[in-house]
Amino acid sequence: MRNVQIPQELFMQLIRFHLMEDESCEKEIKKELEKKLDRMVMRDLFGKSKTAPTEEEREQARKEYLDRRGVPESFRW
Repeated sequence: MRNVQIPQELFMQLIRFHLMEDESCEKEIKKELEKKLDRMVMRDLFGKSKTAPTEEEREQARKEYLDRRGVPESFRW
């Protein structure tokens, strides 16, 4: 299992939520965790687009990465 880094502010919000049972920061925690997950998915897709074992898998990962980045089809090579 890999380690994941999060901002200190998010870590403090998680502590408040879980240890102090402060639910006032729940929406912010969800938003920040979703952003982190999106960045992790994008990083994984980029890596696969460069290192997948077959050309077909690399191309599929590249297309998915560009789709998620919002790059129009007409701008791609």
